[in-house]
Amino acid sequence: MYLPNFEQLFATIEELVMHHSPSGVETEIDKLLLRRFAELGVEVWQDSAGNVIAKIAGRDSSRAIAITGHKDEIGAIVKTIRSDGRVEVRKLGGAFPWVYGEGVVDLLGDRQTITGILSFGSRHVSHESPQKQQQESAPLTWENAWVETKCTASELEAAGIRAGTRVVVGKHRKKPLRLKDYIGSYTLDNKASVAILLVLAEVVKQPPVDIYLVASAKEEVGAIGALYFTMRQPLEALIALEICPLAPEYPIKDGSEPVLLSQDGYGIYDEGLNGELRRAAEKAGVSVQQAALAGFGSDASLALKFGHVARAACLGFPTQNTHGFEIAHLGALANCIRILEAYCQQLADAP
Repeated sequence: MYLPNFEQLFATIEELVMHHSPSGVETEIDKLLLRRFAELGVEVWQDSAGNVIAKIAGRDSSRAIAITGHKDEIGAIVKTIRSDGRVEVRKLGGAFPWVYGEGVVDLLGDRQTITGILSFGSRHVSHESPQKQQQESAPLTWENAWVETKCTASELEAAGIRAGTRVVVGKHRKKPLRLKDYIGSYTLDNKASVAILLVLAEVVKQPPVDIYLVASAKEEVGAIGALYFTMRQPLEALIALEICPLAPEYPIKDGSEPVLLSQDGYGIYDEGLNGELRRAAEKAGVSVQQAALAGFGSDASLALKFGHVARAACLGFPTQNTHGFEIAHLGALANCIRILEAYCQQLADAP
């Protein structure tokens, strides 16, 4: 059984976080994942939708399940470049400018990455300046923000910065932080789940059925990668690994206990599969929490909603500041691994 190693888990997440992967422009992390899975000795490939798929061959190859953790991250996308070189951006996925604050961002150009500053304007102003509203009455929106690069429009064009260029939190300020047994970082959603997939590729050996570990593409913009995969690969079950938001409206405790979802914004999960995961948790000696969420979706709930799978579940880890500088207990990630390892071993008894 998997023995938790917080130092190794933190190091793996840190490596993943420091590889940019905004939705649809995920090449940087793709190269890393293809190498890491190959080093673990599992079959690995990338499909036409951009998913990185690792397969652990089972004793019965006529049956299969999949476990997903999306590899893309939220951020911004360039809308236009002004004549003075300032870059106007809009959200990519569920990103808010006030969450990031003024600070370093990376613009992933076709030929060069340009570093800039997400900017909101000066504070020492009167009501004659539009920034005054953000101080007193109006929420900050992407329309009020811009990226300052100090490059000319022609220099940005030479770097391949254009409408559609992805913008993410800069590596200058992206490095994760250890807080006792917690990790604080941008993009734990969902780099921490991808780290779980890498550990599963190492610890799950000769399962009863084929196991597909899917680092899915473009989840933050509609679970595009997972829908493509599940439309083509017959599965008995799909389990999504995700963050689980900590908020007063949900009965979720912070700490090391993972969370099983019964419902999210796209529909209900399969209670039979949830029961199997609870039994696997009991076998692994792990307590789990239950929750029903709003304003949330996963690879699994979207695949279930569109009829691509008959049974789906979502296993998450409690997370503060979701879609911001997120904080999660490393023990919750380790316990997700233990549950899924036990689940993969008991699949011979599943219908």
